[in-house]
Amino acid sequence: MRPVLTAEEMRRVDARAVADLGIPGPTLMENAGRGAAETLLAALPERGLRVRGLRVAIVCGGGGNAGDGFVVARRLKHAGARPDVLLTAPPDALRGDAALKYQELRRVGIVARVVEDAAKATPALERAGVIVDALLGTGAHGAPAPLVAALIEAINASGRPVVALDVPSGLPADGGVPEGPVVSAWLTPTFAAPKLGLVLGPGAERAGRVSVVPIGVPEAEVARDARTFVLEASDVAPLFPRRPRDVHKGTYGHLLVVAGSVGKTGAAALCARAALRAGVGLVTVGTPTSAQPTVAALSLEAMTEPLPETAARTLAVTAREPLAALAEARDAVAIGPGLGLDHETRGLVRDLVGTLARPMAVDADALTALADHLHVLRGVHAARVLTPHPGEMARLVGATVDDVQRDRIGVARAFATTHGVYLVLKGARTLIAGPDGRVLINPTGNAGMASGGTGDVLTGILGALLARGIDAARAAPGAVYLHGLAGDVAAERVGEEALIASDLIEALAEAFRRLADAR
Repeated sequence: MRPVLTAEEMRRVDARAVADLGIPGPTLMENAGRGAAETLLAALPERGLRVRGLRVAIVCGGGGNAGDGFVVARRLKHAGARPDVLLTAPPDALRGDAALKYQELRRVGIVARVVEDAAKATPALERAGVIVDALLGTGAHGAPAPLVAALIEAINASGRPVVALDVPSGLPADGGVPEGPVVSAWLTPTFAAPKLGLVLGPGAERAGRVSVVPIGVPEAEVARDARTFVLEASDVAPLFPRRPRDVHKGTYGHLLVVAGSVGKTGAAALCARAALRAGVGLVTVGTPTSAQPTVAALSLEAMTEPLPETAARTLAVTAREPLAALAEARDAVAIGPGLGLDHETRGLVRDLVGTLARPMAVDADALTALADHLHVLRGVHAARVLTPHPGEMARLVGATVDDVQRDRIGVARAFATTHGVYLVLKGARTLIAGPDGRVLINPTGNAGMASGGTGDVLTGILGALLARGIDAARAAPGAVYLHGLAGDVAAERVGEEALIASDLIEALAEAFRRLADAR
């Protein structure tokens, strides 16, 4: 897992590096600039560029990010490039480490040109083969000043490949909504660790390829206060070691899927089939009597159990005892896909979520049943993993979808810690929040997965991992990563436009193979 830092967390890393580790501020800045320059030089062949004689426009603001830019300029000149440094503030206005790095820049014969009008920077931008954005760093807040905003727009209009130092200028480091123009980067060398704004929201598009540049602070120290992390394949692959030869279907658990109703049998079948593809040994689907023949026909390898139903042909409250008996003999439960929203069914769901002593994946209509009844999560006897999309999350917390999307990490973290559950907030960069306040960001998946039924597939995968005996703290991120990876495999096969939920199930075999390569 890679730590992802807020601007304040990064500020504390820098402060501890100086105060506790004895690394001088100018050394940290030199390390950052040197690493950024090396990253830029290594990437030039991708654009068919050579460093010798390459014109590079380095556009610097008046803060610490400018100091990083000065180091980059010096290093590029040493490598044979022709740096052209543009500065938005008079050199005598520079302070601290940036002022020191400016003097070092002067000593190698580079003189920055002060820019007071963005239009006058246009010729230098158009002459450049590459532009380095060193205008604003992680400490910037609010809308850029008019000159900086105009320079950002000029950089974007130049059509040149842009390398943004630490974060693209104009992008909130903590992932908020930009209040003005944002640099569109080809490459972002970010210092010590990715910042939240680079992996969530518009930053995931604006930052281009993000490369982490070490600045001399030990990795453990960088991660010391981190509460948010990006998942990696190496975190998930150990969940699936090579299977011994002397196993049987009982070795890998038995999952109870509580799902389906007339007209929504596909949700139950997708969930069951995904669970089986995710390696669980056995699946039993508990579903209304009217739905059972169709669910059985759609999921040949799963067992089905017809259960009492309401007049609306959804699960009746009298299904409670049969379901409790089924759960007692199973290892985990997945509940929600296609259950319907009948009043009696919702009451049954709340009872099951609150009382069944088995690890449980809770999704779809089961989440709606919990809205305004979150007290049932108190004192449950086994882990609960809730998997809402933003609309369901909004219902759970009594907010709007916009409220949720504005602060996805904060909403997910608060819900998980308040209610003692694992919370999977679906969407681009799905989040996994734990009761301890840690939030994991999933890097897999694509826009083609915005299709009906893909959530049912995730519920099946998650239920399978829980039934296989993997604890919820590992099963939740493992299922989300695997689900997204299968989506990426499926998109390679059929494209994002044509992708449907069953494609993910068929792609799980290749997803497992790719994870095996990461072991």
